[in-house]
Amino acid sequence: MSESVESTTELSKKFIRRGPNAFVIIILLVKMVFKCQEDSFLKEHTFKVVACEKVATGGYNVIFDNTILFPEGGGQPSDYGWLNGREVKSVIRKGSTAIHFLGGEEAPFQIGDEVHQQVDWDRRFDHMQQHSGQHLITAIFDREFGYNTKSWWLGTDDSYVDLDAKDVTKEQLIIIETICNQLIVDCTSVNVKVYQPDDPALKCGVTRTRGLPEDVSGPLRVVTIDGVESNMCCGTHVNNLAQLQAIKFLNVEKSKNKCLVHFLVGNRVLKKLGDCYEREVQFNNLLNGGPVSHIDLIKKTQATVKNAQKNCKKFTTELALIEAAKINALFPKPKFYSIHRLDGIDSDFIGTFLRNVNVPECFFFLTNGDETRRGQMILQGKAEDITKIGDTICMKLDGKGNGKGTRYNAKVNNLKGVPESERIIEEYFSVKTISLEE
Repeated sequence: MSESVESTTELSKKFIRRGPNAFVIIILLVKMVFKCQEDSFLKEHTFKVVACEKVATGGYNVIFDNTILFPEGGGQPSDYGWLNGREVKSVIRKGSTAIHFLGGEEAPFQIGDEVHQQVDWDRRFDHMQQHSGQHLITAIFDREFGYNTKSWWLGTDDSYVDLDAKDVTKEQLIIIETICNQLIVDCTSVNVKVYQPDDPALKCGVTRTRGLPEDVSGPLRVVTIDGVESNMCCGTHVNNLAQLQAIKFLNVEKSKNKCLVHFLVGNRVLKKLGDCYEREVQFNNLLNGGPVSHIDLIKKTQATVKNAQKNCKKFTTELALIEAAKINALFPKPKFYSIHRLDGIDSDFIGTFLRNVNVPECFFFLTNGDETRRGQMILQGKAEDITKIGDTICMKLDGKGNGKGTRYNAKVNNLKGVPESERIIEEYFSVKTISLEE
């Protein structure tokens, strides 16, 4: 979002007018109104090249005498489209100029060329729906609850408005959503007009601005939702709220100094419904029950899993105790002992075993992991042995850890290296024993 209500906060404070049916917020003042802003439904047109300059990093910046491709601004991303069939995915505004970026090493056009522009209509209409929907949502939140919109974001999946409020309740969302959708059902008209800064129309009625900045020149574009709001804006919009189809709120996201209300408009509502229905069908098959029983079936499954995990933990503890008791009873005591299990990375088998084993002279090589062969490794023994072979074993298992005193802990990524690690331990203690005997 390169330009938004948030980026013009101080400017906006000067030009707010609230009334029974309308309010005004200056979002962006531009010196030129592009063709895409005059007619948001124009899908293709031909314009003349006035500049085509090579970019140092590669590609070309192309400027026309006008454009139907909307340049990023006002919280709305730029259009995608084609220039004589060549794809363009970046259009930015610099002052009163729209700059189209095209890749390639050779100059795509010459000054004076007539170029056919075509807009990616699906993307454009989606942005029109979201942007007009945001205007409507912003206006109704302000009218009903006095919540000002600090900024907004048009995302690829959903959009949000950042309200000047600590929280928005579920009941408030229902109220705003109901009002917005009724205005859609009523086919409320949306009009776009262009004014000069000194136009008397800007100083009376719902478009009154209480004066304009001294440095503003050129036409001002006012988007009016009949009976709801008049808003100076640079974006592309529908011409009737019926074209929004529907508005649906998703959730309220709260964080420090932010209250983000996420929403969908138009085709995004239909897509979301389709995605939800597809998941619902999958749940029907997985849970062997219809949508009405999904919650109860999931709760039942969760209870079953929880009980199974409890039993598994009990059995794992019993196995660890049996293993520890078996080693405690051995005579003579082994020089080293290894146990390798695939109970899962989070299994507490090793912890239970080490708490109950009592063979201080033994070197233990213990691992626990899952089917991915990732897991944990613990070496326990004399400090001198840990120091000498701990890092080598850890490396063989592609692990990351460290030894301290009589314990070496590591997370490992390759438990397939266990056999090779055991061979290293066997050789180490074999050599050590011979050395002591000699």
